[in-house]
Amino acid sequence: MYTTFFTALKDRFAFPAQQCWADLGCGSGTFTRALAAILPPQSQIIAIDKAMQAIAPLMENRVAVSFQQADMVQDKLPVHNLNGILMANSLHYVRDKNPFIRKLEPAFAAQKQWLIVEYDTESANQWVPFPLSFENLRTMFTALGYRRVEKINTRPSMYGGTMYAALVTNI
Repeated sequence: MYTTFFTALKDRFAFPAQQCWADLGCGSGTFTRALAAILPPQSQIIAIDKAMQAIAPLMENRVAVSFQQADMVQDKLPVHNLNGILMANSLHYVRDKNPFIRKLEPAFAAQKQWLIVEYDTESANQWVPFPLSFENLRTMFTALGYRRVEKINTRPSMYGGTMYAALVTNI
């Protein structure tokens, strides 16, 4: 269902072989599967969620997935040498976003790449306690020294409003 959400990314960005990504706040793995569909064969995804999840260990393109139960905000995460971090509908659970981003930056191998999916709103509700519109995402990452903050796709949310997918890099 969400695989097409990332198609624009695959069309414009050639991933080198064997990527290693983390999916923070993976839930049941909906966006983990979408990421697996665009990564090169034999890549790896470390799926992390606060609640125990049953996620398939092998996905499209022969992408290996390992699940780790952890609180992405409170815990030291078992990630290192990453090519990217996916946060799909999870960054809106982080109150203090700048320190959170800085905490994760050492986990990257070299280039820092974030794939963010969020609701394009600043109106909080019980499901989106700390929202982050695309414009505020751009402002936040630019202030943190990132050079590229690109909206790669949008789609209507089945809960109302619009969702966006953005690629953020430091080059």
